Amino acid sequence: MEKNKIQESSRRNFLRTATVAAAAGFTLSDAKLFAAPAQGQGTAATPDSFKLYTAEHLAEEWQALDKAPANKTIVINANYSIILTVEKAKSAKEFEWHEGRDHVIQIVDGTTDYEVGGTPKGGHSTGPGEWLAPESEGATKMTLKKGDMLLVPRGTPHKRSTTDNVRLTIISSIGPKA
Repeated sequence: MEKNKIQESSRRNFLRTATVAAAAGFTLSDAKLFAAPAQGQGTAATPDSFKLYTAEHLAEEWQALDKAPANKTIVINANYSIILTVEKAKSAKEFEWHEGRDHVIQIVDGTTDYEVGGTPKGGHSTGPGEWLAPESEGATKMTLKKGDMLLVPRGTPHKRSTTDNVRLTIISSIGPKA
């Protein structure tokens, strides 16, 4: 039971930290910021526990992605990843969901459509804790635009379709499977 409390605490801490960081425009690169503090310790980060990605650096990354739309992982470690994505007229064929990852998705520019939730039909595993399904009965459809943020908890089916162009940032926790 104690292990479940710790895992849930870590997950809540990630979602709080990632949401605030994304809303404030920060991108983070050290697991210490997403880890739950040890019992009896504060939450302040030490000076070496962060990394600033300047607006100029990110502008260069976005320009390169605009020329060749793709995903660009700028941070990956044992606790989370940060991915910059540019899509032009691209649609996922299937819903995906993950047993050990939450997503925080923020639209930087453009629009994209998401289908989220529901009950997957015809699902198949693509690897440990990773799943795909051609449909998800009862999924909620929404259009996300510049500035919007979507939280997708682990285990939630989701699928993205972009008609025109979109730039988005995905911050994903990587943790124990639910």
